[in-house]
Amino acid sequence: MFVSGFVIALVVLALVTQAGVFALSRMYPPSGKFIEVSGGRIHYVELGPTDATGLPIVLVHGASSSLETMRPLGEALAKTRRVFLIDRPGLGWSTRDSTTNTTPAIQARMVDEALGKLGIARAILLGHSLGGAIMPEMALTYPQRVAGIVMLSPVLYTWPGGVGRFNNLATVPVLGPLLAYTITLPIGWFMVDAGSRYVFSPQTMPDSFVNDTQVRLVLRSRTFLNNAWDLATLKAEVTKRSPDYPQIKVPVTIVTGDSDNTVSPKLHSRHFAQAVSQTKLIVLPGVGHMPQYAKPGLIVDEVESIMRDVARYPAAAAN
Repeated sequence: MFVSGFVIALVVLALVTQAGVFALSRMYPPSGKFIEVSGGRIHYVELGPTDATGLPIVLVHGASSSLETMRPLGEALAKTRRVFLIDRPGLGWSTRDSTTNTTPAIQARMVDEALGKLGIARAILLGHSLGGAIMPEMALTYPQRVAGIVMLSPVLYTWPGGVGRFNNLATVPVLGPLLAYTITLPIGWFMVDAGSRYVFSPQTMPDSFVNDTQVRLVLRSRTFLNNAWDLATLKAEVTKRSPDYPQIKVPVTIVTGDSDNTVSPKLHSRHFAQAVSQTKLIVLPGVGHMPQYAKPGLIVDEVESIMRDVARYPAAAAN
């Protein structure tokens, strides 16, 4: 009796989840265009005048989100610049051919291929949080594409602790997909708001943030698994790559908050600034994990500043 009841409950939850996935896809359809790359399909949005002078700017979002999280900053930059917002592979409306095909190196390759197909020879790249982990990889592996990098609250080194028990469970064979296709969406629906408010702390999350940025798309079963694998494997990847950071030759700017409870500025941003001498580090007092919402004007100014700095790095400017 118990077993049959359990199976029925799982079937019901699976049906609810599939209905929820369908509803989310209708609520938040793709807002941009798609480009095929090896290993998946990249969803992107282009903003700003196509005839804008200067280098284009490419914005890459962090975990548990999509390009919509970066749209307000992108729109501010796009007043005078050509801007591209990218859904990381496996998040938002971008796809990847394997849930576990997840390292910053693989994602950097896919982003680089997409930029090449879009005709972007060189660009300023800006990444937030987990998206920040992709910036050094881009600068080291594809220097011909990267004129400079800007990182907001980036994850760059190892850290104590983990990434949450549920994310770890999601990477367990059989159990992870079972959770993702049954209980993740029904439970997560009611947790997204509180989780988003925590990330903003000590700032107050805008009331429309969850809806405007389509955060609940991460609750779709495949997207949730992709995101969990991104998080669960990240520590090992940055630990392996971080000794190479001093080889970065392009100008770097980091903007982080001293009250960030999600990604420690001391362990990550300050450590990186010590390792990479040309880094300009800006630590914002009283700001949490979302500096692009707390101080967007400052970040726009810093992007413009790094545009000017690029001219002083002839080695990085060479194709």
